[in-house]
Order: sequence, then structure tokens, then C-alpha cells
Amino acid sequence: MSIPYGRQEISEADIAAVVAVLRSDFLTQGPVVSQFERSVANYCGVQHAVAVNSATSALHIACLALGVGPGDCVWTSAITFVASANCALYCGASIDFVDIDPRTYNMSVERLAEKLKLAETAGTLPKVVIPVHLCGQPCDMEAIHALGAHYGFKIIEDASHAIGGKYKDEPVGNCRYSDISIFSFHPVKIITSGEGGMAVTNDASLARSMQLLRSHGISNAPEDMISHPAQEIWNYQQIGLGFNYRMTDIQAALGLSQMQRLDEFVSKRHALAARYNERLADLPLATPWQHPDSYSAYHLYVIRVDQKAGSNKAIYQALHQAGVLANLHYIPVYRHPYYESLGFKQGYCGDAEKYYISAITLPLFPGLGYELQEKVIETLGDVIQEET
Repeated sequence: MSIPYGRQEISEADIAAVVAVLRSDFLTQGPVVSQFERSVANYCGVQHAVAVNSATSALHIACLALGVGPGDCVWTSAITFVASANCALYCGASIDFVDIDPRTYNMSVERLAEKLKLAETAGTLPKVVIPVHLCGQPCDMEAIHALGAHYGFKIIEDASHAIGGKYKDEPVGNCRYSDISIFSFHPVKIITSGEGGMAVTNDASLARSMQLLRSHGISNAPEDMISHPAQEIWNYQQIGLGFNYRMTDIQAALGLSQMQRLDEFVSKRHALAARYNERLADLPLATPWQHPDSYSAYHLYVIRVDQKAGSNKAIYQALHQAGVLANLHYIPVYRHPYYESLGFKQGYCGDAEKYYISAITLPLFPGLGYELQEKVIETLGDVIQEET
């Protein structure tokens, strides 16, 4: 039996919630989407939530709502999934990358501050910065927010890994230090809606803009519609160019049901991470360092192997051969062939590249029981012993 690096946990209550929607009058654009939005908003302590079909879509409409377009530049972390960068390019903007903190693997505040100082002199400041809460551990958002206030950029928190986490004892997603926060509900994330994402904000105008953008730019709200002679177009109007990014009620029902177990899921992840920390302490590797201001959602458990113990590629391959389906999170975005075709080169972010050549993601999900985790630990130890 192979052990995946991540896996959803679906209960009978989740199944019943989805079946109830299948038996209802609405499969999409019904009442459950708004119920899911309100559940997430209430949990995070934020005013508005906009559910969409993926976190990628949420990032895209968040950029558009903040006015990102041709001639603008967006900055994000060098270590993230490509969607954190692609969203800027979808808007016709350019993208640039900030190196990571070597301990948290999140965007480095020091490197960001240095890069902003140079950009101010060159007249190339970013319009939006997208810090990524990698593995579920929040970035230093207070410091990033202070830089935003000084240099005038907007902030989108890519919290795709981090629902259920906390920063300075407050829920990730409350937007205290950002304009918009983004969540993902892909099956390997903390909770799932199958596929799906959500943008949350305290700004009513941004929320309204994102609501229009997710559904073709169409509105039937009287305050949005433009009057026509004889009122010949009165039931709905397309008032902007939007997309078909809507979430279905089927997806929302699963997400809403999973919200009931969000804290339980995160607690289980912490217990598994603590056991990894204890059992891996004597191996030549670094376990994840946690900032005292953060409470990670622990979407991922990333170790960094000592090069004396072998390359991460060799260890990764050996783990897979033994049925432990470890993963790599992530290749520095600018090292992908598409981004290299835009002019980025190897060595652009030194700490990101040092991270990548040593990082391995071990299996971590609520249903990973004692015996399976023990197999992961023992297999990793055997592989490292063989490599050394």
C-alpha cells in the first residue's frame, strides 16, 4: 500500500450534505454557496467572502479587483505554486520574485525591504505584493503591511495552505494586514470542496468587484444596472468583462460540512508534526522551524536533508520505490521553462535555490495513522542510512 503525501478525509456527514444538494432544486448558484461563504467569513473574522472554482481563479480576480493590469508589476515569493505568479500575467502585468527566509521558507521581509528600496530608486515599485503562507505557516504580515504602507503597494495573502492557522493569535484570513486573502479547497488542502477557492476581504467594494468578476461581469442588482430607454433591458446586465469562475452548490455543501471539522483537522496535523519532530530528531535533516508568532495549519511537512545524507532527488526516488509518495514543494517559480523564457536565470534567489535542492515533503494528513506514519519514519531512516 502506497502512502500519499496528502489525502482528503470524507465523512458520512460530508456525503449526506452533498446528497442533500443533489436532491434539492439547486446544483449551482443556489443558497449553499452563500452559506459556505458566511461560514468561512465568520471563522476568519472577516466581513466578506467570495467563493470561486479554484484558488487560482481567486488570485486572478483579486488582482483584477485591485486594478492590476498592463504596465503594473506584482511581486510574490520565489517558493510557491505557479498560480501565485501566473495570476499577475493573466492580467497583463509583469511578475517578479522575492527570496525566502531560510528558516520559515516564506517571503523574506529583509529581502523584500531591500528590493523595495532599489525599486523606489528605479521607479519600478510593485502595485501588489503576494506573500504566500507556505506549508500553512503565516508570513510576517505585520512587517509586510508596514512596508506596504510606506511604499504604497496593496497586499494579497496567498493563504491557500493556511485556513485554520493563526498569526499573532488571530485567524489567518482576517485581513488585518492585507487587502484580500485567498484560500484553496483542493482535496489535499486543510478542508476540501473537491475543487474550489475563496477570496475574503473587509472591503465591500473589492468584494463586489470580485463577485461580478466570478460570474461574467453580470449583475441583476438595481444599483449596478444602467438604465435604458423604455427599460428594455431590466432583468440583468453585463456591466463588465468577467469569467465563469463560480463555485457550485455541490462543492459548497462539501466545504460547508468540512468546516465543522476544520479545527479537528488542524489539531491532528499538529499532533502528527510533533511526532515527526520527535522521531526524526536524530537524522541528518532539518525539521520545520515554527515562528513564535504563528500557529501553522500544517498543510505540508517539509524536511531539509543534509547533503551528506544524499541528494533530495535520490531520497525522493528511494521513498517512492518503497511506497512512500513524498513530494517536492516547490521548484522556484522562475526556474520553470516558461519563466526562464521571460528572462529569469538560475541564481536569481539564492536561498530559494538552496531550499529546493534539500527539501522533501513527507506525508501529512489527518487520516495518517500511527502505523502508516511509523512506516514513513522507518523508511526515511533506512533510505538515509543507505545513501550515507
